[in-house]
Amino acid sequence: MDIISIIPARGGSKGIPRKNIKLLNGKPLIYYSIEASKSCNFISKTFVSTEDDEISEISKKLGSQVIKRPLNLANDKSSSIDVIFHVLDYLEDKNSLPEIFVLLQPTSPLRTSKDITNAIELFKSNECDSLVSVSELNHQSLLNFSLNEGYLVQNTEKEFFNSRRQDLPTYYVLNGAIYITTPDFIRKNKSFYGDRTIPYLMPKERSIDLDTPLDFKIVDFLMRCDDE
Repeated sequence: MDIISIIPARGGSKGIPRKNIKLLNGKPLIYYSIEASKSCNFISKTFVSTEDDEISEISKKLGSQVIKRPLNLANDKSSSIDVIFHVLDYLEDKNSLPEIFVLLQPTSPLRTSKDITNAIELFKSNECDSLVSVSELNHQSLLNFSLNEGYLVQNTEKEFFNSRRQDLPTYYVLNGAIYITTPDFIRKNKSFYGDRTIPYLMPKERSIDLDTPLDFKIVDFLMRCDDE
């Protein structure tokens, strides 16, 4: 089956300026997603979608193909789905539309090629329309509050607060690392989620999504420790 990866990487970023090419353990952040994709035997081609010339040049040097993204799909309000549609339309015009595609966000640098391989194998071996990677939700996150006129209001069922941690239900949260589906499904549903979406469970230590400068420092530290 023809399987490609799509790595969305715009130039602008408010939380971490120039995030996608900021050095992480000595390499640009996007390196880790490109390398993981290229190291997966299932993936025939790796595409980076970007409007940014510097990201484009770095991505090509790292061995990916680049699809130039229009500026109207590179602002803070641009959706990932619209970016995917642009890539799929481009490939269809080139008569290169894949049977399956994998979305790999650069902000998940701890995701490995083995994760991608395992996720694709899981997708192919199940009767499903899509796959998303998840990790277990921290049990403490279940015990949360909102504020009402300055006072804490429990959002969680009260019995959870009186339960032992091991007695609490297990929930899962998207970690943003891997999304898999077909062009037909994404075009029809405008989403990766449907009645037949399956999970690929990843451990918390590989599920950090870089969203803040602190996240970046934590992952940089972890990578440097692994290199020692």
